[in-house]
Amino acid sequence: MEDFKPIEELNYSQALSELEAILRTMQSDNCDIDRLSSLTRRASALLTACRGKLTTTENELRTILAELEAQGTE
Repeated sequence: MEDFKPIEELNYSQALSELEAILRTMQSDNCDIDRLSSLTRRASALLTACRGKLTTTENELRTILAELEAQGTE
């Protein structure tokens, strides 16, 4: 079993870096077939976490911009 840091402890940059490292490992000739399943699961979880962080940030930015726009029309 892989010894991964819990995803909820990773910031976006860390999650993305780990995802890129997993991709490099999976694309290499040295990728152990026995690790492939755990790497695929981890990559999927990292993608989900990154998408969630992006969506949250996008929603926060939309809210802030809407508030600024509302202040400008007062």
